[in-house]
Amino acid sequence: MSALHQLKKFTQGSIPELDVAVLGALELLEDAKLPKTAVPFRRPLVVGSGNAEATGRIIFRESDAVFADESNYELALARSLDIDGAVVISASGSKHATGIVKYLTEKGIETVLFTNNASAPAAAFLPEELVRVFPKNREPYTYNTSTYLSMIVADTLEDSKAIKSFITELVEPALDLSFGKYDAFTLILPAQFSELKPMLRTKFDELFGPKLIGRIFTPEEMKHAKTVIKDQREMFISFGVQNARYGELKNRLFVPLLEDGGYAAVFAVTYFTIGQIQRAHPPYFKDNIVEYCKETSLDFGQPIDPIVD
Repeated sequence: MSALHQLKKFTQGSIPELDVAVLGALELLEDAKLPKTAVPFRRPLVVGSGNAEATGRIIFRESDAVFADESNYELALARSLDIDGAVVISASGSKHATGIVKYLTEKGIETVLFTNNASAPAAAFLPEELVRVFPKNREPYTYNTSTYLSMIVADTLEDSKAIKSFITELVEPALDLSFGKYDAFTLILPAQFSELKPMLRTKFDELFGPKLIGRIFTPEEMKHAKTVIKDQREMFISFGVQNARYGELKNRLFVPLLEDGGYAAVFAVTYFTIGQIQRAHPPYFKDNIVEYCKETSLDFGQPIDPIVD
């Protein structure tokens, strides 16, 4: 069964691991038509919550953008008087995004919405031409794999089919080991992909909470007192960079990266790896996501479902 088919059919009782969401997203994007990510602003305010903000930092990493989240966007706007437009990134186009878009438009800031929801509540405040709807798969709440990957691929124009083949042919075999005997994971990323770090930390938070530790650094950051405390149950996974220094040899793993691959490829490889870690441990996410959604529905004053269609 293809990953895409699994995502279309799963129930609350058969929630797939993150690696399935990665392969399904790559399958979706093989033939998808994607909106453009370029915006007509010299210095945009780019706003998003959680991994939406991180996605904005990836897409606009080479621009003179000001980045903000749901907590500080008003302050960022007030401090940067030369902002000439805004981009709000939200997979659902709801929750905080609705209030953010409303606030920006009331301030006279031309705003573009990046979303995966054709019926996004935040879009009600914008003309149709300023709403860019990217494709997505049916996924468990918080996974947000196809959502943000579709935006990144729209920016980098990477070949989703080539990325999937690389993962199944080279990455997956490299991950054939016992992740279950480790309860701490340090991921080492090439410096040029450092904007992915918060996305990976968020994934550890969402999937494992306090059960597993996930630390993410570049090789240069590793030199700054990251291994003062050592533990035999910590694995060091280096992506595309050699690790000849940290952890015992038996606790080191090298994972290849696609040659000339960009952020989309590294996103997919690292998320896929976290999905393999998820498989090797108790189903913390599956056992708790339904109750969490009940609680967070109260926080946002709107229904939040464990499965996002």
